[in-house]
Amino acid sequence: MPEGIKSLFIKILENRTSETGAENIFTNDLIYEVTSHGNVVLAGESSADGILSGIIKSMRIDAISHRDTYSSLERRVIISIDLKLTDRTGRAIWSAKDISENEDYIVSSDKQTTERHRREAIIILSKRLAEKVYNRLTDNF
Repeated sequence: MPEGIKSLFIKILENRTSETGAENIFTNDLIYEVTSHGNVVLAGESSADGILSGIIKSMRIDAISHRDTYSSLERRVIISIDLKLTDRTGRAIWSAKDISENEDYIVSSDKQTTERHRREAIIILSKRLAEKVYNRLTDNF
C-alpha cells in the first residue's frame, strides 16, 4: 500500500446513480478485495492510517444488439467511479478518476428475467472494479 498504510477505513461510496443499493454492493466488494490480500487491516475512521472514499459517478445502459427496431437482444451496463485515498490529516495520497468497467447481459421477453440479468451484470462489474482498484492502489508502491 502507498506510504506505509497498514490500516484502512473504507467509507461507503457516494451513489450518484439511480441504482438503489449500488453503494453497498461496490463498497462491500472493495472491502473484500482489500482485506482478502492480507497486507492491510480494516480500522475505524479515527484510527486508520488511510481513508478510502469515492463516488459511483455514473451507470449507463446501452443496447448492443437488436431483435428489431424497438427491442434489444443484449445490453451493456457501464459503470464509472472516482476514488481517493487520504491519510489521517486529510492529505491525498492516491486518487483515480473515471475508473470504468462494462458488462453485457441478455434481454429476455420476461421483464423480471431481464432485471435479474442486469443485477447480475452489476454484481460482476462490482467485483471486477474492486479488483481493478486494488491493483491500481498497490501498483508501484
